Amino acid sequence: MTNPLIHPDRLFPPDPATRDVARRLYGEVRDLPIVSPHGHTDPRWYAENEPFSDPAALFVVPDHYVFRMLYSQGVRLEDLGVPRADGGPVETDPRAIWRRFAAHWRLFRGTPTSLWLNHAFATLFDIDVPLSAATADLSYETIDAALKRPEFRPRALFERFNIEVIATTESPLDDLKWHRAIRDSGWGGRVVTAYRPDPVVDPDFEGFAGNVARLGEITGEDTATWTGYLAAHRKRRVYFKEFGATSSDHGHPSAATMNMSPLAAEALFDRVMSGNHTGADAEAFRGQMLTEMARMSLDDGLVMQIHPGSYRNHNPALFERFGRDKGADIPTRTDYVRALKPLLDAVGNEPGLTIILFTLDESTYARELAPLAGHYPALRLGPPWWFFDSPEGMKRFRELATETAGFYNTVGFNDDTRAFPSIPARHDVSRRVDCAYLAELVVTHRLTEDEAAEVAHDLAYRLAKEAYRL
Repeated sequence: MTNPLIHPDRLFPPDPATRDVARRLYGEVRDLPIVSPHGHTDPRWYAENEPFSDPAALFVVPDHYVFRMLYSQGVRLEDLGVPRADGGPVETDPRAIWRRFAAHWRLFRGTPTSLWLNHAFATLFDIDVPLSAATADLSYETIDAALKRPEFRPRALFERFNIEVIATTESPLDDLKWHRAIRDSGWGGRVVTAYRPDPVVDPDFEGFAGNVARLGEITGEDTATWTGYLAAHRKRRVYFKEFGATSSDHGHPSAATMNMSPLAAEALFDRVMSGNHTGADAEAFRGQMLTEMARMSLDDGLVMQIHPGSYRNHNPALFERFGRDKGADIPTRTDYVRALKPLLDAVGNEPGLTIILFTLDESTYARELAPLAGHYPALRLGPPWWFFDSPEGMKRFRELATETAGFYNTVGFNDDTRAFPSIPARHDVSRRVDCAYLAELVVTHRLTEDEAAEVAHDLAYRLAKEAYRL
């Protein structure tokens, strides 16, 4: 019997002939292993392999896709158990948190979050009734009972989800102790780290000067000097590679890059470290560091991810109470053609370098990103990210980018999740949307079905694995 929460033809075209092609293509990729090269799950989960404590801690508290929607309708983050930066009081009763979440479930109608969570409820916990205030306790008790069983511990779910490899994201200041614990445990699951240097390359990051000093202490380099600072990054990248890192990740406000002379870069570094720098200096420094990181990637082989265009921590009151990554990162207009030119002049023609571009500005797909990736050997396009990590966003991306960049200047799909159970759901959505798009190309005689099947496999599995050197 079909579970009413997850129709087998969801996201497939309504036209019967096209839907039949989409079904066949999807059947070829549905059960492929998951390659998850960029995400924000906690490596501690896999290291300790302790049971997830309760449904709220699994689905609500860590997931800004969930709590930002509730916050927009007046639900306080304290009432959802989101930890405060100052350690102040928040709701600690997981059942109360779940009831608030369930009572507001209607807010997620038509959103990707409802697709992801209904997939998890149905496939993991055999829930077949919609979430609501009336069913909150039933769903809570069903999930809570399951979480107490060994097959719902993190490593067992990792294997059940058929995850071949997953990357977490850590700061250069992280000691990677949980990754060490995973490696030393002898468990066969592949969990790797990724190098996210924002705290020590962004002068506007809170505690920046102290972070840079700490980087020096960790590496034994004099990070008060430009040469020592760069040497510290090189050492730290080597350390991250020891724990499986194949990529770096850069979340800058814009895509601005610079390619200064060594003397000019050193002078800029000195101004930034003195604290007597302007906003323009901070932007120039971030831009110079993107180019420096690209040069380091030529040496050490790390794939470079650039996630620009987010006005982070847009809500200062929320940031003060709860810190970063609480759903208040808002997309901005982003220029790529001019902004990336200094970096591309320096390294864009290097076929051995891979720079993956992401965007929150859909207007750039056809105008800027696809032409850039369709020309420069070093560039690839990442999939729709965060606000456009949705069926409609994925389809628009394919429609607008493919005609210029093709499929093979993209990197397939990678999820940006914090809630572990949504990983297979996100990959399933992507596979369905891609198969629906490819089916349209088949029935309009732009691809044969054999070609579409090969592309579907590449988008679901091979491209991400190869792009991220996994």
